[in-house]
Amino acid sequence: MRLANSERSWGWGARVLHWTMAALILFQLALGLRMTVFTEDLLARFELTQWHKSWGSVIFALALLRLGWRIANRASPRLPAGTPPWQVRAAGASHALLYLLMIALPLSGWVAAAASPVQDMLGIENRVFDWFSLPDPWVPGEKTVADAAAAFHRFAALALAGLLGLHVAAALRHHFVDRDDVLARMTFGG
Repeated sequence: MRLANSERSWGWGARVLHWTMAALILFQLALGLRMTVFTEDLLARFELTQWHKSWGSVIFALALLRLGWRIANRASPRLPAGTPPWQVRAAGASHALLYLLMIALPLSGWVAAAASPVQDMLGIENRVFDWFSLPDPWVPGEKTVADAAAAFHRFAALALAGLLGLHVAAALRHHFVDRDDVLARMTFGG
C-alpha cells in the first residue's frame, strides 16, 4: 500500500487519519453526552469537560492535518462507474460538511469555554492535557458569546452524529448492496 492517494485507492496516510479521527470523534460524542446528560456531580463533570477540551484540541489539529493531507494529495479514488450523479453530489457535499464540522466543533467549544463567565470567575484555563494552556480567542466573561457558541456546539455535534450515521450507512450500502470496493479502499482492500 502506498503512502499517497491514487486514482484507485486511498493511501495509508489518508486511511490512518480517517480511522484515527473516526475513533476520536465517536469517543468525543460519547464523552460529551456523558458529561452533559449522565454526570450530575460537578467535580466529575469538570474533569470530563477538561478531557473533552483536550481531545477536542487533538481532533482540531488532526482535522487541519487531514485537510492539508487532502490538499497535498489531490489524487483520490472516484466513485464506481455508473454511480448516479445525485450520489456523487451527495458524497461530495457530505464530505465537505464533515470537514467543516470537524473544524467548527472544536472551535465553537473553545470559544464557548473561553467566553464563559464561570471560567472567568474561577480562573479556569483552557488546558490541553495539562501540557499547555490555549490562549483565549474571546474575552472571558461574555455570557452571550459563550451561550451562542455552546448552542452552536451542541447543534453541530448532533449534525455530526447524524452525518456520521449517513456516512456509515452509505459505506455499508456500497459494500453489501452495491458490492463495490468503496469501503475496501478505505480499509485493507483496494
